Amino acid sequence: MPKNSKVTKRELDDDVVDSVKDLLSNEDSCEESFKKSELMVQDDLDKDRDIEDGSDIDDERPAWNSKLQYILAQVGFSVGLGNVWRFPYLCQKNGGGAYLVPYLILLLVIGIPLFFLELSVGQRIRRGSIGVWNYISPKMGGIGFSSCIVCLFVALYYNVIIGWSLFYFSQSFQHPLPWDQCPLVKNASYTYIEPECEKSSATTYYWYREALNISNSITEGGGLNWKMTLCLLAAWIMVCLAMIKGIQSSGKVMYFSSLFPYVVLTCFLVRALLLNGSIDGIRHMFTPKLEIMLEPKVWREAATQVFFALGLGFGGVIAFSSYNKRDNNCHFDAVLVSLINFFTSVLATLVVFAVLGFKANIMNESCISENAGKIVRLLQAGNLSHSVIPHHVNFSSITAQDYELVYDIIKKVKEEEFDALGLAACQIEDELDKVNFCSCTFYYFCSFLLGSL
Repeated sequence: MPKNSKVTKRELDDDVVDSVKDLLSNEDSCEESFKKSELMVQDDLDKDRDIEDGSDIDDERPAWNSKLQYILAQVGFSVGLGNVWRFPYLCQKNGGGAYLVPYLILLLVIGIPLFFLELSVGQRIRRGSIGVWNYISPKMGGIGFSSCIVCLFVALYYNVIIGWSLFYFSQSFQHPLPWDQCPLVKNASYTYIEPECEKSSATTYYWYREALNISNSITEGGGLNWKMTLCLLAAWIMVCLAMIKGIQSSGKVMYFSSLFPYVVLTCFLVRALLLNGSIDGIRHMFTPKLEIMLEPKVWREAATQVFFALGLGFGGVIAFSSYNKRDNNCHFDAVLVSLINFFTSVLATLVVFAVLGFKANIMNESCISENAGKIVRLLQAGNLSHSVIPHHVNFSSITAQDYELVYDIIKKVKEEEFDALGLAACQIEDELDKVNFCSCTFYYFCSFLLGSL
């Protein structure tokens, strides 16, 4: 062996040791990277497992006591003024029964799928609107906050309406009702009817001057309306008491708040059908004006009503469904709640159009009485011959059929001079088209609800 063989051997041994150290260090780094990747995979698996099986946090989340409570909560959230007030208004505005066709089509094509989407998202992730959007992407968390702000705005004006209802309810324990007749102004020498009320109506005057107590112009403050303030405070207290314990308290309130309106609507429908002319209003509702369906405005308003009626995009649907178990059949829930919503809209529309028919008949009787007086004056002045009037017609108590007969006869006899006579046709369909929906629904909710009708 050469003289420097030991040195060479030592150098070879050192190289081997260094190479082993390098291998071990590489192995350690690989193991660390593998562990890191394993942790990342494990985190993803835990996240998926949190969705699939639930976590301790989800186990602590309260749940509905029963499926009925949950359905009533969704129905109570979706059914509201949009069904009872806005839907009948749009139905009258957009051709009666013709409006039901685009609404039903858009409900099936847009409303139910989006409603099911919100139900499934809330039930799957089991968080509220803000939590759901943060879970999808932290950058989209603002959508959840925006929906909460929108719900706040809706709650503000809904509670104002509840305050109005409480005010009218408190004033209804009187006979006669304070908005039944115009108030009398007593002077030193005589008593006369309030001129402002005489120009409008008793209900309108009471609404503006007694309930709202509005000022004469927008520049005048008018002071604090303490009656409405107390009613608004009572409305907010009722809401707070219903929600103070979350779904444990609100779930019990749903049995009354969601079911009682249907009892009231049913009573309204029975009472409305007993009114004179109610069938005319319902016939007008289900007589479609098909040419209106071709207008894009009708479809746009129907789509808006679908979103508004179901409460899509407000976050409430997601919040309510987040208290469900993950194996709940949300397909069935979406279809059921949507159909109940549509049924409620049709039921409320039947009631409103029955009252519209009643009011239209009153206006038509007034029109017939006024024009019958014109015909009598024309007969007395000699502008019309008594021979053209049928003998069985009695102008002191003329019916709608007799007036229509006389109107057609005069129109044929005085064809050239007919326009100068100033006679109106007094058709019930014309009165139904002209009737003021807002004033009618105001009368319906204030008088009909409280028993003066």
